[in-house]
Amino acid sequence: MQKIEKIRKTDAEWKSQLTKEQYEVTRKKGTEAPFCGLLLQNKDKGIYTCVCCDLPIFHSAAKFESGTGWPSFYEPIEGHVQENMDNTHFMQRSEIVCARCDAHLGHVFDDGPPPTGKRYCLNSVSLKFEKGT
Repeated sequence: MQKIEKIRKTDAEWKSQLTKEQYEVTRKKGTEAPFCGLLLQNKDKGIYTCVCCDLPIFHSAAKFESGTGWPSFYEPIEGHVQENMDNTHFMQRSEIVCARCDAHLGHVFDDGPPPTGKRYCLNSVSLKFEKGT
């Protein structure tokens, strides 16, 4: 597996690149409201990338309907997502971030489908979609 080189930018640089909502979610660890994300209902084949740095993070083949209101996947592209402990909101859960730019993407839970049993629950606003095969 190839090492991913980190991207570092100032808050001002991120703010100039991202919309207010993208900035709040990806750089300040916010959460978008459920059932409103533009990519929630997307069923096209392609690659989901980080909205901040364009790193490919999920294949459309790993997407599934979780009923939670956020795009959900059962596995990321290997090495492109990192997990951090998140103890906010009186919960213990695993935050997922982009391996290149540390953008907050969402959280991972142990209630997903086979083959992994994982549910990577993402904020739609933290993603871009590149249609393909």
